[in-house]
Amino acid sequence: MAGPEPLPWWRTVWPFRRRTRAGSGRLTRLLVILAVVLALCAAGFLLLPAGRNLFEDTRDKLGKAKPVTPARVTATDQLPGHTADLTTDGLSNRYWATSRPGASVTYSFGKPFRLVDLIITNGASKSAEEYARQARALRVDMEVTAQDGKVHRQEIDLSDKPGSQTVPVGISDVRKIRLTLNAPVGLTRGRGIALAEVEFFQRT
Repeated sequence: MAGPEPLPWWRTVWPFRRRTRAGSGRLTRLLVILAVVLALCAAGFLLLPAGRNLFEDTRDKLGKAKPVTPARVTATDQLPGHTADLTTDGLSNRYWATSRPGASVTYSFGKPFRLVDLIITNGASKSAEEYARQARALRVDMEVTAQDGKVHRQEIDLSDKPGSQTVPVGISDVRKIRLTLNAPVGLTRGRGIALAEVEFFQRT
C-alpha cells in the first residue's frame, strides 16, 4: 500500500506543516495571515513619510522654481540706516546690520508655499572690498514655521566670502522663516554684522 503523498513546501512551515482534517488548523492559519497583513500595513504606514519626502524632493528637482517675496520683514535688532527689509530689496549693495550675534530677522508670507531653496548674500556686499568692511555671520540658524504650526529647524554654515550661497531646503506649506545670525567674524568696535540679501524660491 502506497504511503501518503509528501507535503508541498509551503506546508512544511509552521503552522501549515501538520496534516489537517475537517478544517482543523484553519483558524490558526487565518490568524497568521492576518498578522502578516497587519505587519505589512504597519510597515507601510511607518515608511509613508519617507516615501512622501522622496516624492516631493523628486518634484523639486524636476520642476522649476520661481522667487517669492515675503509680505512682512521684522528684526529683533537693527542699526540705523540698515533695516531688515533691505535684505529683500533686490540690491546686494544695501544690507541689514545688527550690533550683536543672536539677532534674528523674520520673514512672513501671505500664503503657504513649497520652499525649495533660499539664496543668501552674506556680508555687506558682493564686492570684496565692501564685504570686508563689516562683520558677517558664518552660521545662520533657520527656523521655518509651516501652515499647521510645525517648526522645522536647520543650521546653515556659510563660507566667509562675498557672493551668493544657495541653500537647498525642501519644506512644504511654509508661512514664516526666521534667520538668526551666529558665529560672527570681523566684529569689532564700529562694525555691525551684515546680511545683504536673502532670496526665497518656491516650486511652480
